[in-house]
Amino acid sequence: MKRTVRVAVNGSRHERGVEPRLTLADFLRDELGLTGTHLGCEHGVCGACTVLVDGHSARACLMLAVQANGKEVRTVEGLAPSGELNVLQAAFWDKHGLQCGFCTPGVLMSLTELLAENQSPSEAEIRQALSGHLCRCTGYQNIVAAALEAAARMRK
Repeated sequence: MKRTVRVAVNGSRHERGVEPRLTLADFLRDELGLTGTHLGCEHGVCGACTVLVDGHSARACLMLAVQANGKEVRTVEGLAPSGELNVLQAAFWDKHGLQCGFCTPGVLMSLTELLAENQSPSEAEIRQALSGHLCRCTGYQNIVAAALEAAARMRK
């Protein structure tokens, strides 16, 4: 039996009837067409599906869509609603913080949460925030450099 889910995603309100077992990741991708939330391991280990729910990071592959009912969800598409890169995305571009890009949406969402809470994170704090993400391309150094650069730009 379908359940009604009412959720705000990137500032837009949505209401859908969904199966209770539908994950938030599948809801975002299949129901709303927001394919920036990537599915990697589907066990909550890789971090590619990370989104913000009420401002806090969550693994969309582990969370059910019905659990998001009444909540605010922000995906990578919500970082640049005007089409221009936000500060963090621009720093990733400038510091070569991505290569294949598969892990990047989840990484950006975790770093968005970190920078909202701490505008002057240390390298160790950034690495801690990234500890739930698997990236096979970058070795994390450029991701850390991009996060430090974004924090510096945000403080100006």
